[in-house]
Amino acid sequence: MPKLTFVMPDGSRREVEASEGASVLEIAHDNDLEDAIEGACEGSMACSTCHVVVEGDWYAKLPPPSAEESDILDLALGLTRTSRLGCQIRLTADLDGLVVKVPGEHLDMRGR
Repeated sequence: MPKLTFVMPDGSRREVEASEGASVLEIAHDNDLEDAIEGACEGSMACSTCHVVVEGDWYAKLPPPSAEESDILDLALGLTRTSRLGCQIRLTADLDGLVVKVPGEHLDMRGR
């Protein structure tokens, strides 16, 4: 099973195993990280509450974000050059070892 590491806002790291094809958002929820990565729209790409920052060289290994994802990312707090929506990153064998940082804050569906 591929592994994924979440770097939490406090700097702690949480490495988990996940099924290929699962999204970073689904993996977070499967591992009790709902408080860190909310996913208020349940992965329908209608909010930015699953915003993560892809670390290191991993960003170049991902398919580019769609125009719709880029538009939604504009709503994210702490946006960086390697920001992505967790609902749009699917774990594959090529992404075994992926590292994503969880931002410390985000806007929920009510804009807070």
